[in-house]
Amino acid sequence: MEAIEATPALVESARRGHRGAMDALYRRFAPVVHGVLLGYVQQADADDLTQDVFETAVRRLGELREAAAFPGWIVSIARRAALDEKRRRVPLTGVSVEAESDTATHEERLDAERTLAAIRGLPEAYRETLMLRLAEGLTGPEISARTGLTPGSVRVNLHRGMTLLRTALASGGPGGSTR
Repeated sequence: MEAIEATPALVESARRGHRGAMDALYRRFAPVVHGVLLGYVQQADADDLTQDVFETAVRRLGELREAAAFPGWIVSIARRAALDEKRRRVPLTGVSVEAESDTATHEERLDAERTLAAIRGLPEAYRETLMLRLAEGLTGPEISARTGLTPGSVRVNLHRGMTLLRTALASGGPGGSTR
């Protein structure tokens, strides 16, 4: 796992115009931004918005007072971008899950859609933490380091979020299965 202490140094270097520093910040935080966006919008939109969030961050990097606050700052930019996108668009048919492979069955795709809908129905803290863990594959310590949440908060959010997700899926609640 990369040291969180390196983030402020990368931010300062990016402020001085070093392209490699911004690239390193992108590689480190793109999964976090993408995971936050997936909690609000469809994958294709999240892919595009991830780029937009980083373009905004580059433009506004001078406004960031404390370099160490970058993780929370980039997440807040991502949330605003997702909410703006949601307000701007009306979903055509509800949740859509893009197939990662052509081998996924129709039932697997339906299950994925139900799960994604259930996650999107959770409170923000649980939704974002679960998306980072389940969709982006980040570990608890990585989520903590990249979002600024304490390790304890991440553990609690993952535990409570999984409990709510299981309940929603079992009960047929928001996005849950009725089988």
